[in-house]
Amino acid sequence: MKSKVFVLVLVLAMVFSSISKAQVSYGIRAGISLQDLNSKWPRGDDMDYDLKTGFHVGATAEMHITSDLYIQPGVLFSTKGAILENHFHAKEIKISISYIELPVNFLYKPAFGPGKLLMGIGPYLAVAIGGHVKRDDKEGKVKIKNEIAYMEWSDAPYDAKYYVKRFDFGGNLLFGYEFTKKITAQLNAQLGLANIAPKMDSGGGIDKTQAKNVGFGLSVGYRF
Repeated sequence: MKSKVFVLVLVLAMVFSSISKAQVSYGIRAGISLQDLNSKWPRGDDMDYDLKTGFHVGATAEMHITSDLYIQPGVLFSTKGAILENHFHAKEIKISISYIELPVNFLYKPAFGPGKLLMGIGPYLAVAIGGHVKRDDKEGKVKIKNEIAYMEWSDAPYDAKYYVKRFDFGGNLLFGYEFTKKITAQLNAQLGLANIAPKMDSGGGIDKTQAKNVGFGLSVGYRF
C-alpha cells in the first residue's frame, strides 16, 4: 500500500513539475455523483450498501502535449461514501467521507462539430480529511485510523461512527464535450483500488474486511 502511494505521489509530482515549465490553461470544475462502497464483512461476505449522493468542486490545469492529447491534473474537494439500510438495528446509516483529491487525467480531444469530444483516463490520489455519519436520528463522525480493534469496528455503527484509512487511490474514466474553449461537460466514472477499511485486530480471528470507493457522476467545467 505505502509503495503504491509513493509511486503515485511521484507521478503526480513529475506531472506538476512538467506543468510548471509549460504553457497551461486553468479552470474550475464542479459536479454531483452517485457513490458506493464495495465492501465485505470480516468473514468475507459482501456488504450490501446503497448509493448516496456526493459532490466535487475544485481547480484544474490543462497542458497541451501534442496534436489532440492533453494532461489535466486537478485539486478537488470531494465527498464519497454509501448508505447501509436495515443493519445494526438501524433503518438507515448514511456515511459521507470527505477527501482532498488529486486526479491526473490524460485527455484525447478530437474536433467534433462546433466543439471537441473529451475522452480521458488517469489515476487519482485522495486524502481523507473527515466526514460524518448519520444513523437514523443520531449523528457522528468519520474517524481516520489505519488499525482498529474488533470492538471499535463492531461498536461504530451503533455510535454513528465509521473508520477509514487516510489514503485512497484508484482510476478515473471520463467522456464529455467541450462546447467552447471555456465551457465543458462530462460524465465521470471512478474505481477505487485501495482498501480504505482499517486493518482490524480481531484477536487471531478472520479479518477480510474491505471497503473500496466506487462512483459515477456528471460535472461541468469553466476554463479561464
